[in-house]
Amino acid sequence: MNHTREESLPPAWMAAIPELLAHYTAIAATLANEEDVRPRRGLWFEALRRVAPEQVRVVLLGQDPYHGEDHGIQQAHGLSFSVPDGVRPPPSLRNMLKELHSDLGVTSVISGGNLTPWAEQGVLLLNAALTTRGGIAGAHGKHWQAFTHALMVYLGKREKPLVFILWGGHAQKFQELIGPQHIVISSVHPSPLSAHRGFFGSRPFSKTNIALATLGTPPVNW
Repeated sequence: MNHTREESLPPAWMAAIPELLAHYTAIAATLANEEDVRPRRGLWFEALRRVAPEQVRVVLLGQDPYHGEDHGIQQAHGLSFSVPDGVRPPPSLRNMLKELHSDLGVTSVISGGNLTPWAEQGVLLLNAALTTRGGIAGAHGKHWQAFTHALMVYLGKREKPLVFILWGGHAQKFQELIGPQHIVISSVHPSPLSAHRGFFGSRPFSKTNIALATLGTPPVNW
């Protein structure tokens, strides 16, 4: 299968975690003949491209890329929970933005549902699986397990303290990899299935900024 645009791992992350290349090589071979990969090739590592290892301040861990479309535009663009310009926020993201407004009482810097401004401030918007198949949730989860594990081990061992935001059981499975020097903020997932069981009112955005202040770094302009 000849795909016009191949993926490439950001060099800074390859240097920080050398084993990522072997994991990615295996994933690329496994997905070589997949026609409808979400996000499209060229966007798989957008989260890592937007935030270099030394720039990470907050890790917001999602589960799986969006597998649908809106107005003919793919929802997934390589950042967890985020959608590109022109795409309406899906339900979990709508609940996040609702809680953001309730928590901080301000209008977000976010336009629509594109969370790129967060990434530009050192928020690593990482999905546990960086791809899925169009129309199918969780299709590639097992392919990315070793890759994500290596990333989370590296981040969890970092001497410089980070803030980890873990929503839902899937993200919270990674908590055992996170060292005691870091600050973990966790709750149920913002999905409509669980948001009313403890996500609404959990104030993750103000808690993150309080945590960053204790670490001596500036707040995120959410």
